[in-house]
Amino acid sequence: MNGASPGLGAELANKIARLVEERGWNQEVFARIARLNRHTVRQILQGGPKRQLRNLTVSQCADALGLTVSELRTLPLERLLPRMHGKPAADEETFDLLYERAQLPELVAWLERNRDRAVELRPDEVQELLDMQAPGGPLVKLGVETCVDLIERRRHLVCRVKEIAGTEYFDFLEQCVKLIHEKVKPPGRRT
Repeated sequence: MNGASPGLGAELANKIARLVEERGWNQEVFARIARLNRHTVRQILQGGPKRQLRNLTVSQCADALGLTVSELRTLPLERLLPRMHGKPAADEETFDLLYERAQLPELVAWLERNRDRAVELRPDEVQELLDMQAPGGPLVKLGVETCVDLIERRRHLVCRVKEIAGTEYFDFLEQCVKLIHEKVKPPGRRT
């Protein structure tokens, strides 16, 4: 699982370097966020590695960039760049899947009225919406617009948190998150 990834090399490293540049991160910031050695990051960001990237390295890079390993490996750069600013690239296949599996008339109607927003949903967000269709589920209780709005707000918030995590405000962010997390954790799970 932690072995070298066949077929990955300079092309993937160049893609990672471009995405890091788009975020506005330098080597030190990216190394800290990705939890990678500075030497490894320097190799990736300066012209690609002389050897293949390890699966763990690819996974850590993807996580730092807010992507899945599959997205990082397979999607072209022009579809990944908008995601660096919290704007997923339009994905017709994901929209078609959502439309085909939508069972609630309210969800179908929302999709027809809001195609532009629906195509921006990430695959995991589409699956989340589909899971909310259960009888008495959130789509019925809260409404489709409210549920989609919450998903979009969460996506933008996570993007902002990742940006803050790459700055000198990281310690402050960590303290705020810890304080809020302690407030929302169930009493039996507090440590």
